[in-house]
Amino acid sequence: MAVIGGGWAGCAAAVEVASAGYKVTLLEAARTLGGRARRIETDRRQLDNGQHILLGAYGATLSLLRRLGVDARQALLRLPLQMRYPPASGGMDFIAPRLPAPLHLAIALLRAQGLSRADKLSLARFSSTARWAGWQLDQDCSVSELLQRWDQTEQLIRLMWRPLCLAALNTPPERASAQIFLNVLRDSLGAGRSASDMLLPRYDLSRLLPEAAASYIAERGGSVRTGASVKAIRNIEGRLWQLDISGAAVGGNWSTYFSHVVLATGASQAAGLLHAIPDCDTSAICQQLTALEPEAITTCYLQYDADVRLQQPFYALLDDASQQHWGQFVFDRGQLDTEQQGLLAVVISAAANAAALPQETLARAIAAQLASSLQMPQLQQPGWFKVITEKRATFASSPGLQRPPNASGLPGLLLAGDYTAGPYPATLEGAVRSGLAAARAITLG
Repeated sequence: MAVIGGGWAGCAAAVEVASAGYKVTLLEAARTLGGRARRIETDRRQLDNGQHILLGAYGATLSLLRRLGVDARQALLRLPLQMRYPPASGGMDFIAPRLPAPLHLAIALLRAQGLSRADKLSLARFSSTARWAGWQLDQDCSVSELLQRWDQTEQLIRLMWRPLCLAALNTPPERASAQIFLNVLRDSLGAGRSASDMLLPRYDLSRLLPEAAASYIAERGGSVRTGASVKAIRNIEGRLWQLDISGAAVGGNWSTYFSHVVLATGASQAAGLLHAIPDCDTSAICQQLTALEPEAITTCYLQYDADVRLQQPFYALLDDASQQHWGQFVFDRGQLDTEQQGLLAVVISAAANAAALPQETLARAIAAQLASSLQMPQLQQPGWFKVITEKRATFASSPGLQRPPNASGLPGLLLAGDYTAGPYPATLEGAVRSGLAAARAITLG
């Protein structure tokens, strides 16, 4: 069988079918596995194409890492749930102690600095209301509408709910799905203490999972071909799938046949391949795929002297476009990887406006924001910077969005990607879950 697309969904699907004894061929058009979460070569150094945070609730991803022999204790820095702003920034300091749930959240709320009594009561009211409702809404609405309905204070929205929504859904609260947001909160804040932990990758994203997946597949007789672009898919008498492939990895142009195919490309590429399948009606699923609106994420890397170090591995930042404060979170890469001392990564979610700026303008604005927020004047002048924008990092997780299922409606052809139907927004966990579900539809079908 074949898996088209070597992102996290495709890698998960290929590993799952390989573990079931299938001989799998994983085809990736790029030269590096990982899709939208990978290592890239730049003119400065190797960097991830974006800074990611995983959650302790990401059970499918953590289980897959264990299967691949990746030691999560070494590969990931595990931190308790927190929303910590630089002390002088006018934000808040919220960190959960390592106590059983829900006591850890209650203590964190009592100790939180930068929140008034009204803010704390507002947060407690949100938690109790969500639990009473079973984390379910009768009808989906925007996150902003939900926060207003549940009487959340402006300060709490600004310091906690808005940045959490942007980080989790990569969609602004005014047009983000409240139900998807509640799903994320249910499985993190509403679950056991460890589920709410924040996990920061110490390894680059390609090493963290895709490269381990490639080794796992090869050890079980499968093959991984990068630089292999699938140009067309054809169904042969309802029994086989013919793939037309081009690229240096296959010596130019090549056609081959498979009994099953998992289509694990991006949504727009999947729609293009499905639409072009001769004599097959894929219009309904193609409409769902093309209706997904892309959202960008920008990561700005700034290199300083090796002795530059933040007091914490990461901080939340107060973003304000009117003040040219674009950064939402800053990560000290030197505390994650000893070879990246002095490297800071600043993340901007829902980044269309920021990404439209000239890169140097954006980098200088972020450097000024860091120098002011962290009260570290030396951050005003980085040695170098690199701005990386994934224009289609995720889909916009809007209320009531209809996402396609894993089943394509065609025999032996499955879809996999963070955009398929599921409880989560476009996350690494969503991608892994989708890949596993597509593979199991084959192995258990």
